[in-house]
Order: sequence, then structure tokens, then C-alpha cells
Amino acid sequence: MIRFQHVSLTRGIKPLLEDVDLTLNPGDKIGLIGANGAGKSSLFAMLRGELHADLGEVDYPAKWRMAYVAQETPALDRPAIEYAIDGDATLRELEAELAQIETGPESHGDGTRIGELHAALADADAYTVRSRAEQLLTGLGFSVDQMQQPVASFSGGWRMRLNLAQALMCPSDLLLLDEPTNHLDLDAIIWLEDWLKRYEGTLIIISHDRDFLDGVVNVIVHIDDRKLKRYSGNYSSFERQRAAHMALTQAAIEKQTRQRAHLQSFIDRFKAKATKARQAQSRMKMLAKMEEVAPLRAAAEFSFEFREPLSAPNPLLVMEDVVAGYRIEQDDDVIDKPVVSSINFSLQTGQRIGLLGVNGAGKSTVVKTIAGELAQLVGDVRLGKGLSIGYFAQHQVEMLRHDESPLWHLARIAPTTREQELRNFLGGFNFGGEMVTSKIAPFSGGEKARLALALIVWQRPNLLLLDEPTNHLDLETREALTMALAQFEGTLVLVSHDRHLLRATTDQFLIVAEGKLQPFDGDLDDYKDWLFKTKLGRVDTPLPGPGKTAGKPEADAVAYESRDDRQERRRLEAEERQRLSALKKPLESRIKRLDEQMAKLNARKTDVDARLADPAIYDDANREALKALILDQAYIGKELEQLETEWLEQQDALEQLSA
Repeated sequence: MIRFQHVSLTRGIKPLLEDVDLTLNPGDKIGLIGANGAGKSSLFAMLRGELHADLGEVDYPAKWRMAYVAQETPALDRPAIEYAIDGDATLRELEAELAQIETGPESHGDGTRIGELHAALADADAYTVRSRAEQLLTGLGFSVDQMQQPVASFSGGWRMRLNLAQALMCPSDLLLLDEPTNHLDLDAIIWLEDWLKRYEGTLIIISHDRDFLDGVVNVIVHIDDRKLKRYSGNYSSFERQRAAHMALTQAAIEKQTRQRAHLQSFIDRFKAKATKARQAQSRMKMLAKMEEVAPLRAAAEFSFEFREPLSAPNPLLVMEDVVAGYRIEQDDDVIDKPVVSSINFSLQTGQRIGLLGVNGAGKSTVVKTIAGELAQLVGDVRLGKGLSIGYFAQHQVEMLRHDESPLWHLARIAPTTREQELRNFLGGFNFGGEMVTSKIAPFSGGEKARLALALIVWQRPNLLLLDEPTNHLDLETREALTMALAQFEGTLVLVSHDRHLLRATTDQFLIVAEGKLQPFDGDLDDYKDWLFKTKLGRVDTPLPGPGKTAGKPEADAVAYESRDDRQERRRLEAEERQRLSALKKPLESRIKRLDEQMAKLNARKTDVDARLADPAIYDDANREALKALILDQAYIGKELEQLETEWLEQQDALEQLSA
């Protein structure tokens, strides 16, 4: 197991972890989450031995083999498939030793060692390694031809896929993945999710993709306020548990605030009275010793909204017999490279379309053609009068001027608007203070993506074309974008590998496949089925696992689920939801009733406290009234304590049903 014992870590002058204790069990699949800069990557560096804790210990079994994704990829002439197989360093060492002995001048004398090496290679699955590497690279989006191309011929994003392939090829007991989906399309993410479900070692993932986390992990570790807190379950379960914890914390804060106010009131009233001085001193000590409940520190949630479009043409755009592709100048000639043909397509006001298709099918080409960034090779494109397009390209962040400020970028598209109005608008996207006039070069990828979104929002488009808008966004900003798109009153065409975003903001799918754009009759589960049937071709190959080169997955972990099976599963899930709803209803009703009773009692308590705070109540003439108020105060306090205890019990029971 992995143990963090009293670990503290500071980078520069910023404390990241303070006196942290955490235990992770063998075989756990852990999602590591937290705000940007909270220390997630630093925690990985500690596990890799690249950073050392300032205090405390981080340890795991010395025999464990670790795999992780390298951040640099050398420009090698080595074929991609050989580079991927290089991830199994032990196998490569055995192959090198065998080759050295067999080609040596006295190889006949090393027969015993040659036999041992062949046996070790068999144990290392050397004779299936090539087919395993091919299946892995296919899943990550490489064609058979690309597998033979040199590493140096690939772009940065594809080289990161090769580094991921190396990590997956490495037999490991502990696998560390830092944002593994950043450079992947939806099809590759679906394949990777399936692979990781079958991985038998201990897995720790940093990711901002909530659907990916939901599909893979069974433990969440949240870095918050320099602490590590472990939650059982996937990301959705973590959200429910944290919300309940925050509600309980809020209740505890309110209760303690009332107790403090009561003690302070007593002190203020009686500290000057000789007969009550001892009691007042006692309460002053009690107040000083009272441990303050940590204030509720829910991070300030970022949110924004798309402004109402100025017009709503219908249709917005019509494409007839369009061929989308590229014109390339070659040897003083212009050559057409069609990608998607025979596009007959119209966009109606209010449509919300998710564009599906495997990597390289032509999704971005279609979006660029709709946006007017690419001229159609053939066919007719007619634009509706008043069409206003907001286009977020896949590499939109790179298109920003890094030597200019957020204010400069906005002023460039709104030259007649007052500067203060522009500043106010940018402030709504968390660009405030000096940040609004600072060069964006040192901004994080997420901050630059947020600026690109702000520029689109300002223009009040009636058609949004978004091509992978979440690539640089953290979980909070992704959720803000999801909420904003769900409320957007215009028309939306979305390409994204974020399934949560697709599910929440689109209501129909089109698919780009085999050079055609056509409707897709189904949901994202059906798309997953289609991928495994047509492209990914799931096979029950052994996966590198703990303590051995490969582990055979359980049959039910890789069994194909047909549409009928899925419909039956959904029916059973619906019945289970109804059963749980029936169990939850009385608990929810009781909690609501308790909330109402506590609200009434708190109102009465406020009134009683106010009357007791009036000096006149302590006059001899009001002795009976004072006695009644004190009794009433004691009764209310006791009743509130009982109600709060029951509320916590009922809330806990409800949470158990929701887990």
C-alpha cells in the first residue's frame, strides 16, 4: 500500500501540503483532484522520487514497479511501434542480452544462459508483445501505416500519445497518469477507459474529465486547504459526499456561532457584576478554549452566461452537395484533398448538435467549413441573414496574441466601447486587477481558454461552433461552460471528448464516418458500441499488471454489452432508482420537517436572546419575566440540540442510500 505519514511539502514560498496522512490500498483506482496549483503534479513527483517531502514520509513497497508518462519525446528515427514496445524495459534488456550472447564469438558456451533468457522472454510475453503494441496503438488512434513511421515525424500531441503507449506497455504495479485525456479524441478516451478498467495494479489519475473519472476510479483523493482527504467511490459520489459534508459543516458553524454569541452575551452582561464575576470569568475561558470550526471554504465558483443573440435567422445555414476538404499547392498546381463529401445539411434555430467521429474522420474540417475558415471544394453554402458565428477552434488558445493583454484583445473587437465597460466584462471572467492589463504569455492554459471564451461571449453569436473547448479547462471551469451552454438560447454545434459536456448540452448527434456526414441514431453508449464494433475491436488481451508481466482480465470485465443487454440494464437501474426513491422519500420529508422546526426554534431563540440582552429585564420588577425567559432559553437550547442530532442522523442515512 501507499502511505503518506505526517507529510509536509513547500514549493518556493507556497505550502502545498501540511501534516498529511493518507493510506491507499493495492488495486485502488484513485482520481487525484484539486484546484490548479494545489499540488497534484508535485504529489506525483514525490511518488516518482523526484521531490522529497520537507517533513514526513511517503512510502510504498520497494518491489513495486512504477509506470508513468514521460513529458518529453526525443525526435527519433525509431518506428512508433518499436518506441511503444520500449516501454517494457525489462523485455528490451532480455532481448539485448540474448542478442549479445547469440552474436558473440563463443555463444555456443552459453547454452544454459540462452535457455534461461528464452524462458524469461516467454514469461514476459515477448512473443505476443508486437500484437499487444499494435492493439494498444490502434486504440490510441494510430493507423497501421503510422505505426511504422518514425517518432520524429509526429506532432507534439501525437508524441504524447506515444509516451502514453509506452507507459501502458510497461508491466507495472503502480501507474501514474497526469491528464492522460488531454491529447486524445473521444474514441481514444473510450478505449483508454476500457483498458484502465481492466488494469490490475494501483492506478492514480489526475484528470479534469468527470465522465472519465466516473468510469475508471473507485477512490477520490481531494487536495484542499493543504490536506489530502480520501472519498470512496467515483467523482459523482465524491460530489455528493462533499456536498453533504459542507451542509453538515455549515450546520456546525451556525451552531457554534450561536454558542459563541450566547457565551459572549453572558460575559457582556455580567462581567461588571461582582456576584456574577466568577461565572463570567468561567465563560470567558470557555469561549477562549472553544475550538473554532473551520469556515466553509467552498471555492468561489466561476460562472458566466452567453448573452441573448441579437437575431435568430432560420435557417442559419444551408449546405447542398458540399465537399469539405483542403486545396494544396503542389508543383505549381492546385490539388483538391476532399475529406467529407456529399454534405446536405441545414442548421435550424435552436438545434444543439454533437458531432461524433473517430480521430481523423473530418469533424474539424466540417466545423471549419461551416465557420467559413475553409472554402468548400464543391457545392453551395448559403448563410442566413443576420448569422453571427462564435467559433472556438481546437487550437484557439494558440491564436491569441501572447504579448498583449486581455483588455487589448477585447478592445480590438469592441473599439467603440468604453474601457470601464470592457474591464467590468472581463472581471466577470475572473480577469481583474492588474491581470486585465498584463501580457497573457505567463497565463495558464485554462486562463487563456477562458479569455478565448470571453471574446466569443462578447460578440453575442447566434451560432456557436465549439471544437474541443475544454482542452485546457479545469473541472470548475468545465462545469461553468456546461451550465452556460445549457442556457444558451442560440444554436450549437459541438465537438468534444468531454462526454459530460456532450450529454448536458446537446440533444442530437451527427457522425462523420467513411467520408460522409450523417445522423447518428443513438446516444453515447451506442457510439461506444459502434466504436468497438468498427474500429477498436475489443479483444481479451492480457494487460500488464502487478507482480507479473500480464494479468488475464475476468471475462465479465471485458464482455461485450449489446443494445438489448444495455436496455435490460437500464430497466433494472430504473427499478433500483424507484426503490431507492421510495426509501429516501420519508427521510427527505423528515429532514424537511426538522429544518422547519429548527428554523422556528432559532427564530424564538433570537427573540429570547434579544430580550435577555435588554438591561431592563434584570430589574427586580421583571424577576418573574426573567425567570420565564431563562427557562425558555434552556428549553429551546435542549430542543435544538435534539433536533440537530436527529437531522445529522437522518442526513447520514440518506447519504448511505445515495452512495
